[in-house]
Amino acid sequence: METLREASLYRPRNGLLECLVCERRCRIPPGKRGYCRTRANRDGKLYTLVYGDISAMESRPIEIKPFFHFYPGSSAMTFSTWGCNMACPWCQNWHLSRRAAEPARANYVSPGSMVEAAIRGGDRGVCASFQEPALLFEYLLDVFKLAREKGLYSCAVSNGYMTEKALEKLGEAGMDAIKIDIKGDAEVYKKHLGGLDAGVVWRNAEKARDMGLHVEMVNLIVTGVNDSPEQIRGLVVEHLERLGPWVPLHFTRYFPAYRFTASPTQVSVLEKAYTTAREMGVQYPYVGNLPGHRYENTYCHGCGKLLIEREGYRLKRYKVTHEKKCPFCGAEIPLVA
Repeated sequence: METLREASLYRPRNGLLECLVCERRCRIPPGKRGYCRTRANRDGKLYTLVYGDISAMESRPIEIKPFFHFYPGSSAMTFSTWGCNMACPWCQNWHLSRRAAEPARANYVSPGSMVEAAIRGGDRGVCASFQEPALLFEYLLDVFKLAREKGLYSCAVSNGYMTEKALEKLGEAGMDAIKIDIKGDAEVYKKHLGGLDAGVVWRNAEKARDMGLHVEMVNLIVTGVNDSPEQIRGLVVEHLERLGPWVPLHFTRYFPAYRFTASPTQVSVLEKAYTTAREMGVQYPYVGNLPGHRYENTYCHGCGKLLIEREGYRLKRYKVTHEKKCPFCGAEIPLVA
């Protein structure tokens, strides 16, 4: 079975197999699966059940991830599998993340076919997204390596809850950029995500930056969960302390989904989050899921002039020079292009 491969990161532990891909570090008994339901203990070995089992695959604008400072205006062949290592009650892609892997019904796409699809479609790169990409770990190692050989970029849209070793190996394989969702403060992770550690996410974001990866952070502001001024300010403080002023920070609008029915995030809350981040020192904050809003655009940190105007997930205007400088004041703009 093509999608069944021995896992790359695990170790025996007191008669069990400890998965070392994510920080849950599931200890899996014989015949059982881990929390994400994509890894199984079979005859004393840990197997991934989803190598190349692709649940969704399409060319999509890089801005939709969102990446605003990584190859603006480009597109990436975007793909996913099944399952997740988190259970966000407001998950927008729950039909993928809450479904268990079924190897007998797998839709196998080889790494070579994935990269060739990107090339045929005119994409600049490949991107693992829709559900937690770390669950495709072994597949990503092969896809990212092949993509780099073909001159494509590789990126991931992640919840940031992988182990440091997994992150290192993805970087070594060719991952160029990672967008990390930070759900909120420690209380949000404790109350809504089963007691997971928010510190792991910040640790990995910091490590990714130190590895030389392009990093952008996204905070989905959920009504009644993480939308208070105190929570937003605390998140901005953490962002500045961990990542500094130049890593983009996106505040995106929540809409009811899956098991969460609170009303959509108020636009005023998102606007206040933006201005709070800007006043505190984040040079490139953004709002998201508000098509056409002025805070989805990129403004020079030096002179404040409009540099990149966005309309939905497309670029309407792009004024950054080839040297990645502002044409008005000469300030260097921190982006990969």
